[in-house]
Amino acid sequence: MQTIAIILASGSGSRFGNELPKQFTKIGDKTILELSTEVFEGVNSVDSIILVVTPEYVDYVKEIVDKNNYKKVIKVIAGGAERKDSSFIGVNAVEEAEANVLIHDCARPLISKRVIEDCISALSVHNAVAVGIPSTDTMIEVKNNIITNIPERANLMRIQTPQCFKLSIIKRAHELSKNDKNFTDDCGLVVRHDLCDIYVVSGERSNIKITYPEDIYFAENFIKGSLGS
Repeated sequence: MQTIAIILASGSGSRFGNELPKQFTKIGDKTILELSTEVFEGVNSVDSIILVVTPEYVDYVKEIVDKNNYKKVIKVIAGGAERKDSSFIGVNAVEEAEANVLIHDCARPLISKRVIEDCISALSVHNAVAVGIPSTDTMIEVKNNIITNIPERANLMRIQTPQCFKLSIIKRAHELSKNDKNFTDDCGLVVRHDLCDIYVVSGERSNIKITYPEDIYFAENFIKGSLGS
């Protein structure tokens, strides 16, 4: 069965405060888009990659792919207005009847090969796989600035990407969720319609989502440290 990575890079990065979309910001000498793509490119068990990008930057991303000679990138396609729309577009761009699909936020360029490989291995047993790390903070539920509940921290995890599925499962989730709003990730769609259990593999604290300019500082130092410089 083919394993296909769908990298979502179609956000505007409005919270980041850049003129260019966040995915084109450089960390060191490479953009966030390049760093994320190269991790999946280097995992032997990933067969191909689909990049879902901001519509007006499709040609620009194709130039980046050609410049770097990314051999596994088979499609560069325009994303939608929201993350859910872009995920739907990416999932429906997979031509296989069935496949392992790994949906990853481009804004997490520090994803490790270990996490990706663990996800693919888990998909040999499970229909859906998430990546999570334990919450080190106490989490609260709030309404009108008043705490309404304090969930047991031992039962809470912080979810990351990739989120991974058998193609048939995530396609069905999107079909059932066409009119659903306010879903921030694909696991939420599967849970909403109770399509299957979602197995959780261990993530890594370094697998942060680049959201604010200060996150670049962490990423740069992490990469320098991993290179031993």
